[in-house]
Amino acid sequence: MDDRDRKVLSDIEEYGCHVLNVAEAEGEPSFTYSIGINKKQNKPDVVIMGLKTELAHSMANNYKDRLLSGEVFEPGKFYPDFLGNFDVCFVQVAKKYYKEYFGWGFWLHDGGEFEVLQMVWPTTDGVWTWSEDKSEFYQWAAQPILTESGVLNEI
Repeated sequence: MDDRDRKVLSDIEEYGCHVLNVAEAEGEPSFTYSIGINKKQNKPDVVIMGLKTELAHSMANNYKDRLLSGEVFEPGKFYPDFLGNFDVCFVQVAKKYYKEYFGWGFWLHDGGEFEVLQMVWPTTDGVWTWSEDKSEFYQWAAQPILTESGVLNEI
């Protein structure tokens, strides 16, 4: 175990999770995800695609804190107070994406036996990924949807 591993485990123990920020790569947006929520609370970890690191990091910690206070988040429902005056919703992340996106989750759980919800956000104009007037950039580059089909119909 190296210093990074110890830091992750320490954060999970002290704060209830560790939040990782992954930089944008060719054809892929940046993303932020938590590890440790599933292990500590037996509730899904969270991934946020395509938002600025500081904002997404804060939203992941807000999610963890709200879970700790007893709130439950269900896929397909809308929730306020994560992103200013805009609601967000959640979808269940398909297991086929786990190895590609959640390497530290695999490490922590010694395999893919954990759950992740994707927090889906609208544009600043209130356009959702399932809206007819969405841009291709928004759906595919800024916020790919990590469901089994890779798309999200209107909830």
